[in-house]
Amino acid sequence: MFGLFKKFKEGLAKTVSAIAAKTVAIFGAKPIDASSLETLEEALYTADFGVETTEEILTEIKAAYKKDKTLRGQEAAQIGAAVLKRVLEGAEGTLELKAATTGNPVVIAMIGVNGSGKTTTSAKLAWKMKEDGKTVVLAACDTFRAAAVEQLKSWATRLNLEIVSSHTGADSAAVAFDAWQAAKSRGRDYLIVDTAGRLHTKANLMDELAKIRRVLQKNDPTAPQHRWLVVDGSLGSNSIEQARVFHQSFGLTGLVVTKLDGTSRGGALVGIYRQLKIPIYFLGLGEKEEDLQPFSVDNYVKAVFGIEG
Repeated sequence: MFGLFKKFKEGLAKTVSAIAAKTVAIFGAKPIDASSLETLEEALYTADFGVETTEEILTEIKAAYKKDKTLRGQEAAQIGAAVLKRVLEGAEGTLELKAATTGNPVVIAMIGVNGSGKTTTSAKLAWKMKEDGKTVVLAACDTFRAAAVEQLKSWATRLNLEIVSSHTGADSAAVAFDAWQAAKSRGRDYLIVDTAGRLHTKANLMDELAKIRRVLQKNDPTAPQHRWLVVDGSLGSNSIEQARVFHQSFGLTGLVVTKLDGTSRGGALVGIYRQLKIPIYFLGLGEKEEDLQPFSVDNYVKAVFGIEG
């Protein structure tokens, strides 16, 4: 558990810095004051926690401060963490690592715009499942972008993962169909489908995603059982609208928030969850395959507020 917390703390370093570095009094042993509360408010907005969450955190800290003028920074941090934990109640997505009872592969469709980290996340997820003793096939269905297919094939070679792919410009739905058949015939537990990533406002992308879904359902009416949006965490609150559009079109069942190690806006995932109540399954906290970590509310809030595990 400590190791996982350390990974969260390191991966969220820029977000932590955006808050903690500006609020020495808040996280220190000294009593807080009006000035330090203003500093905390600024830091929370900077980290993109949004108006609602920021106001809730400040309201509770101010209420505690009103009752006890000797309230210290460490105590204020604990209050903030408790509020954030309450806001994120139910946010942890839990993927049961077991094969479908039907004997069919469980399908996870990875969705997102270009640049979100969708392709690398697909590979990292497959590796993680493999490490957990499950069998997985990757489907390289982002055939619109040549680099995506080659990138996924490169990851598959390096991590010794099974992959089904085709040439650039091939019918992505046909690749998904073939990949499902391969996963089924080989008795694999999971099929991870890396879909195309053109702009979410483009009708052709939504049409393509819908076609992949229809084709998969010819094999299994319940597929894809999971439809996860991969969101670039550095986009901040702008990612909320992106998530809303994909949710309306494709009925998302989960989120993966990437690139959190390179941004100070790590509070944005809170806003997405508040708005859409879509569970968060994984966070991307670095470049390596092991840096894709299951989302932990406890580790997240402690890391953000500088509370040691």
